[in-house]
Amino acid sequence: MKSMTRAIAAAAAAALALSLAACSTGSDDSTEKTTPAAENTAFPVTITHAFGDTVIDEEPQKVVTWGWGAADAVLALGVVPAAIPAQPYGGDEEGILPWIGDKLADMGAETPVILTAGDEAPIEEIAAVEPDVVIAPYSGLTQEEYDLLSAFTKVVAYPDQPWATPWRDVVTVTGQALGKTAEAEQVLTDIDETIAAKATEHPEFDGLSIAQVWDVAGTLYVYLPADPRVEFSEDLGFVSAESVNELDTGESTFFFTLSNELLDQLEADVLLVYGDTQENVDAFLDSDAAKLLPQKDGGMIAEVIGAAEVASVSPPTALSLTWGIDSYVTQLSEAVAAAK
Repeated sequence: MKSMTRAIAAAAAAALALSLAACSTGSDDSTEKTTPAAENTAFPVTITHAFGDTVIDEEPQKVVTWGWGAADAVLALGVVPAAIPAQPYGGDEEGILPWIGDKLADMGAETPVILTAGDEAPIEEIAAVEPDVVIAPYSGLTQEEYDLLSAFTKVVAYPDQPWATPWRDVVTVTGQALGKTAEAEQVLTDIDETIAAKATEHPEFDGLSIAQVWDVAGTLYVYLPADPRVEFSEDLGFVSAESVNELDTGESTFFFTLSNELLDQLEADVLLVYGDTQENVDAFLDSDAAKLLPQKDGGMIAEVIGAAEVASVSPPTALSLTWGIDSYVTQLSEAVAAAK
């Protein structure tokens, strides 16, 4: 499996450079918290993905997730996974993301087995859980890994390319695998209503152009409209700045790197800067290169700071979007207000 670095690279522009550390597994007792045994007429269900078709004959009782966002979707649908991957970027010492920890607490559930994060799927760890299905619609599963997993369980991989499934589709595919299609639709409806409510509360966002960037060790990444975080801001009423497309170098579908001498051309009403720490963001905005940014002269600059806050929109998930939306919107609102 590709690492979480690759996940955010593909969907949110490879700027995270995450450190993947091994995390301990949960207790064996945690595997008892699985899908409730109830009659479900949704089965059998066939899910087509990059490696073929997976037929799930009956409602899974032990669900393992791999990659990004699948654990969130499973939990949002009211099911406690038997095992989930550690997420060192934004997670606690066990690799549990804050919104996943909150959801487990709300459900009164024990912590699932925590699978070791890394570049490859931990086949032996997954096999030890004896899952009925592995749900990995936003992951980097290889054909070899898929074949190894398929030897002992059902596997739902990504529809087309690794690390490229739209976050809403992660929820939809997970709902299909669990026989909870209607519930998945409701999860998405609830999220859309939350976003729409925030947009209504902040009419000042409507029509403002936005450019979103991340400085990593002196390299500036600019996010394109195809990136999920840009889509999120557009849902709130912003529009992607024309300068972003005009400066696009074609490096990726989701991002490009911008040389310092062109920073003065990154025209946008709002500049949204991401960073792991306040010190990182301050160092960039105080640099000689950043002085060229049009927004430095009384413009609107918003900041999203902290691993969890960044991860919550990189890309968003069934749980992370609503977890981080208040802070995200506040930053944007304060930036807009400060420029008036």
